[in-house]
Formats: sequence, structure tokens, C-alpha cells
Amino acid sequence: MNAPAGAKPPAIKLKTRKPTGIVPWPLLLIEGEEGAGKTYAAAEFSASDRIGQMFWMDLDEGSADEYAAIEGANYLIIEHDGTYRDILEQVEAVHAEARRAAAAGEPPVVLAIDSGSALWRMLTNWTYERGRRTTKNRALLQGDPDAAYDIGRNLWNDALERWNRIIYLLRTLPGIAIVLARGKEVSATDDNGQPIRNKSEWKVAAQKDLGFDSTCWVRMKRNANPQIIKVRSLRMRVEQRRPLTLDDFSIEDLVFNRLGCSVESQPRIMPALAGDRVQPWLNRIAKMEDKGKIAALWRSVPSPENRLGHEEILTIRAAAERRAAELESPRQDMGDGLSNADKLRAAAKRKAAEQDDDAEQ
Repeated sequence: MNAPAGAKPPAIKLKTRKPTGIVPWPLLLIEGEEGAGKTYAAAEFSASDRIGQMFWMDLDEGSADEYAAIEGANYLIIEHDGTYRDILEQVEAVHAEARRAAAAGEPPVVLAIDSGSALWRMLTNWTYERGRRTTKNRALLQGDPDAAYDIGRNLWNDALERWNRIIYLLRTLPGIAIVLARGKEVSATDDNGQPIRNKSEWKVAAQKDLGFDSTCWVRMKRNANPQIIKVRSLRMRVEQRRPLTLDDFSIEDLVFNRLGCSVESQPRIMPALAGDRVQPWLNRIAKMEDKGKIAALWRSVPSPENRLGHEEILTIRAAAERRAAELESPRQDMGDGLSNADKLRAAAKRKAAEQDDDAEQ
């Protein structure tokens, strides 16, 4: 249905605010060679009396327990089952805790992820496995298991979406986010992926936009002082192709002295961008667990205050109906934690049920 007859949406009002001038909490990227001190620097930061609780998410690095032996180190290790869903939910939980701590006037919560390289590698492997399972590639690999196969752009977009969901939470964390990543010198390549003779470049083993999404990008090498590659700050300046070398580096000094963060700092104010008004509604519906609340949302959608068109209303209501149906009869086989055998058994049961329904008709 559309909006009630004769109802008009309220007049659009200009929305503005004065800038605060406050330095926001940062997302730090600390990348570099193995053994350069990235993990040590993060663990050392947990001893600072200027921060609140540090949470440590170990993703395939296995060093979280060992580095707690550093004098004064004080952090909690986040437990997860290795699936993207659980990792995302744990980051969301830290985000909520950081928001609570900030509202209570407590020192900033810190989240350290070791490492962003492992997270992107997991999503890359997931994309390749999905690519292998397409009808076209299954047929190709059946004839030649070593054949090169194409991966559709839609699959890479799915991986990027999952990556960006976590990065958005880190960028808007009401506290300090630290992403560790591996980096090293590699052979330069041309636009076709072919190596360029006698030319090398530095490569960060993570999604290519991580450096740009970060507030401050630090590079660490085993035999050199740390360098700031990029920083978004009025207090520090890094000229193009001229990294800023730090003789005596610590994350505490970087955050509170050089960047100028303080107890007055706030998260970056960045509403999530959406191409239309529908997507935020769909995201909200996907998280709902109460059928009564879904029904109330279904009824409220046509309100003129929502500024939704007829097609948008139909789309949102259809999503609400599907979510209510899922809660009524959940499909257990869609869980990420199930084994392939469990999924096959569930699929077989559904197929048999569908055949029984056909026979009855």
C-alpha cells in the first residue's frame, strides 16, 4: 500500500551543526616485516594508564598469550570460532562496550586486531572456494583440476562487503582501533600482473584500501626506525613520497602526544552511506528476532515521515514478511558453523519434503 490519501511528507529542513574541532579517536594501521615489533608495540600499549580495557583479537597469528608476558601488559583475548560471523559479532560487541565506556566518561577502550592480513586472507580463500563451486567452474575443473578459472566480480564484491562492515566498525569505534598487518618488498608488476624487471614495491598484505581507510599508517622494518606513511591530522604532516621517521616510537606517544587525542576525543561521525532509503530498513529487519516487532514495523512503513515511495514500501514489507517466515520455520542448514555433511543431510530432507508435497498434489 502507499501513503494514506492526501497525506504529504513533512517539508525538508536543512540540517547543519557547528564543527567541534575535537581530535577523533584513530584507526591505526601498523604494518611491516615479520619480527619488526608490530605485535610488541600493540601489547606494550596495553600497559598505558591513559587507556581503558584493551581487547585483543588474534586471527591466525597465535601470539596473544605469549605477549602478555610483557611487563605491565593488560589486555583481554577475544575468543572466536574462526568464522566471519563470530568475528563480526565480537567486533560489534567491542563497539558496544566502547560506546558504553565513552558515555560513562571512562578511558578509551582499545581493540587490537592481529592481523588484518589474516582477515583478508580468510575472505580471499572464501571467495576462491565459492568460485570453484559455480556450475561453470565445476565443469571446467572436472575435466582439468589444475585449470585456471575465473571468479565473478559479484563474489569479490561479497568479500569486500564483509571486509568493509568490519572496517566501518573500526573507523567509528568510540575508542582506539589498531590493525596489525604484514608488509614487505615485492617485485613490481604491470597492469597485466606481470613482474617488471629490476623494479620493486612495498606491498601490504591486506585489502588494498586499508591504508587509505586508516587515520594513521605506520610502517615497521627490522633494521630501521618506524615511519609514518600517511596521517590524517592537523598536528602532523607527511609529504608525498617522504615518510616521517620516528626515532622513539610508541603507540601511546603517537595517539596522545603526536595526534593530540584526549579524554575529550570522540569517534569519527560517519553515517553509513546507502544508495537508497531501503537498505537501512533491510539491515534492521535482518537483525530482528521478535515477530511482534516485525509486524509493528510492517504497519509503520507507509508513514509519510519515512518518505518512502510505493515500490520501496513493497520491498521493505516483503523483506519483513520473509524475516517473519524465517523465524516461524528457521532453516538450520544455513548456519556457517555446520559441516558440509550436515548441510547435505538438511538439503536432502528438504528435497524429500518437496517431493512428498508434489506427490500429495
